[in-house]
Amino acid sequence: MTTVFHRAPRATLPVAVAGDGIEIIDSTGKRYIDACGGAAVSCLGHSNQRVIDAIKRQAQQLPYAHTSFFTTEVAEELADRLVAAAPAGLEHVYFVSGGSEAVEAALKLARQYFVEKGEPQRRHFIARRQSYHGNTLGALAIGGNAWRREPFLPLLIEAHHVSPCYAYRDQAAGETDEAYAQRLADELDQKIVELGAENVAAFVAETVVGATAGAVPPVRTYLKKIRAVCDKYGVLLILDEIMSGMGRTGYLFACDEDGVAPDLLTIAKGLGAGYQPIGATLVSDRIYRTIVDGSGFFQHGHTYLGHATACAAALEVQRVIAEEKLLDNVKARGEQLRASLREHYAAHPHVGDVRGRGLFVGVELVRDRDSKATFDPARKLHAAVKREAMQRGLMVYPMGGTIDGVHGDHILVAPPFVCTAQQVDTIVERLSGAIDAALASAGA
Repeated sequence: MTTVFHRAPRATLPVAVAGDGIEIIDSTGKRYIDACGGAAVSCLGHSNQRVIDAIKRQAQQLPYAHTSFFTTEVAEELADRLVAAAPAGLEHVYFVSGGSEAVEAALKLARQYFVEKGEPQRRHFIARRQSYHGNTLGALAIGGNAWRREPFLPLLIEAHHVSPCYAYRDQAAGETDEAYAQRLADELDQKIVELGAENVAAFVAETVVGATAGAVPPVRTYLKKIRAVCDKYGVLLILDEIMSGMGRTGYLFACDEDGVAPDLLTIAKGLGAGYQPIGATLVSDRIYRTIVDGSGFFQHGHTYLGHATACAAALEVQRVIAEEKLLDNVKARGEQLRASLREHYAAHPHVGDVRGRGLFVGVELVRDRDSKATFDPARKLHAAVKREAMQRGLMVYPMGGTIDGVHGDHILVAPPFVCTAQQVDTIVERLSGAIDAALASAGA
């Protein structure tokens, strides 16, 4: 009988006791290939000695110093490194402990920026349906996943939602990427006008949609058109790269591939690669200067901001990614993974779409390939895939409610950046067996 309050208390979980490369080993000695990085976190696998040694050194020298009293060398160096690589205009870094905290900080920064700028009426935030930005109340409020929001609706601030950029489901037959992107940009424009442009603070979006829809990338020019709409009305653009950032798509910042720079950008997960809990909000100089020249104080904060040991781990993670040229491997192995999955499922009646960027890949399951009809949610096909994959020694990240929080099933695959071509082949082989077994159990 466990005294741990697990997220799914009825489940009986294996006990993880060790990590070895991209594998996790349980207490029985069984090995699991981590093909999802937990939740797109463990980008260097589970036994990188360089990062482990960096944590040891920092813990021996100075494990923690409260940021109301001190800064630290590792926090300063990590911030400098991130800013040097960041999209243009993002010149400051606010460190936190994880993704939800990073989004909360971004929302508060956006609000305080307009208060200090003399526009306190700008209170509305717009995001996209079927988005996910975290489980704290502010992040949950702007998120568009109905299932996650429903129990807590009385506690959530008012937020507004527009359509996601979800080409597989929503791009019309014969509609070009350019026309589809323009249609979505026009919808955002109309929503801003409806709310009153002078009342809107920010638009929030995941650069590549992660857990709730399964690695859905934007069509080309979408983010540029969204950026133009925000600029037209003086609305801030907040990009959430908690999952998709820090190299996951083959670019350190996913939005670099789209040629777009936001006003605020959130990162976590791959920042510390799971070796320490850390996240960050990157902030434009315009926002930073408005607060510095105004009150001089960001009215927000947590105990573990800029935690020295966490910053040391993240700094070494970023050094490893750069020095070992792992983004090249992300691109190469990502192309291999998507090509292999597409070839394997080219004519499969129940695989509707294989999508993604880099080592951030989604597989959407359907009851009927032609109509894109989904399976009955009561069958919990995604859960069956996870169960079958674990039996085969494979970790993937399946989710249900792909379309609207209720209907649809997908599998997110996000292996570590250090995976080999042979390991990608093994992932595809085991995943294929898990999907086939899950479909058979569902009577498909």
